[in-house]
Amino acid sequence: MNRRHALQALGCLMLQSVPARADDTPALDALRSGGVLLLRHALTEPGIGDPAGFRIGDCSTQRNLSAAGRAQARAAGEALRARDVKIDAVYSSAWCRCIDTAKEMFPELQVAVLPALNSFFAGQGDRERQTAALRQWITALDSGRRVALVTHQVNVLALTGDNLAMGEAVVVQPDSRGGVRTAGRLAL
Repeated sequence: MNRRHALQALGCLMLQSVPARADDTPALDALRSGGVLLLRHALTEPGIGDPAGFRIGDCSTQRNLSAAGRAQARAAGEALRARDVKIDAVYSSAWCRCIDTAKEMFPELQVAVLPALNSFFAGQGDRERQTAALRQWITALDSGRRVALVTHQVNVLALTGDNLAMGEAVVVQPDSRGGVRTAGRLAL
């Protein structure tokens, strides 16, 4: 096999859905008992950030989910349901790609916008203020409540230190010191 064919084969393997991993169990157990599924929006059209002049609330001006991203989000929701994970509420960034990810994953639930989840990439928003607000929001959740939060890579990284790919998730829970701890990653 020549190098080009080897790279094509590797690319095909990377595009296949990821099966459940043995290390998903702690994260799933934490989520089932009450926790937060914190996920980065699903796959988008190519690009980084949003086009110049984009406007919140006008999806035609933003970088949006690709067809593969919509399918990825639906499959992630189906994977959670197949693993008997119930979500009580869904919150999203105001960006269309996040709202659409939430709607595709949880079509049975109403999606509410939570401003602390909005992107602060490239000087938008306020990293410190939003991260503190999100941490406080999570720690104030009722014990046993299972919530999904759909946001952006920068937000997840600031809160947890996890650098997630599009469509990846971590489960977080309040800790005993008023902070947030990561229970584990989920392959959906």
